[in-house]
Amino acid sequence: MFLLILRRDGSRPMEEQSLWDEHAEFMDALVDEGFLVLGGPLADEIRVAHAVEADSEEAIRARLATDPWSESHLVIDSIEPWTIRLDARESA
Repeated sequence: MFLLILRRDGSRPMEEQSLWDEHAEFMDALVDEGFLVLGGPLADEIRVAHAVEADSEEAIRARLATDPWSESHLVIDSIEPWTIRLDARESA
């Protein structure tokens, strides 16, 4: 598991950005594939945090490079390996 922090273009709300529908469809597919486990904007509404299931940082970068918003509306701030020790999802 990795913690991914992205920075988005904050000039307009996400839903008003160009290619919003294509980006939303891309992100939904990542969830359906199990690649994106959790995600959403942080309090500043500029940074976005995602818990990502992947083998490596390179795999994350390669997968996100196909996002319509890659490097235009979203830029990767950081990717950190993340050891999850507490997870209520596993106990259900």
